[in-house]
Amino acid sequence: MSGVRWKKSSYTGDNGGNCVEVADLRKVAGGSIAVRDSKNPDGPKLFCTAAAWTEFLAGISGSGFRRG
Repeated sequence: MSGVRWKKSSYTGDNGGNCVEVADLRKVAGGSIAVRDSKNPDGPKLFCTAAAWTEFLAGISGSGFRRG
């Protein structure tokens, strides 16, 4: 996936931490969003539709996912 721009959370500290990176592939891969582990950028990637990603973000910003 060369030439793809990966974005890391603004909450990531200077030492990297445990983060995921997200790439918007809508212009390249027919509407996909890709997610990968920032510590293993050459490892497996998770792909989902833009609609599924939007729904996921809405869920985590609300009370859709609870810890505990």
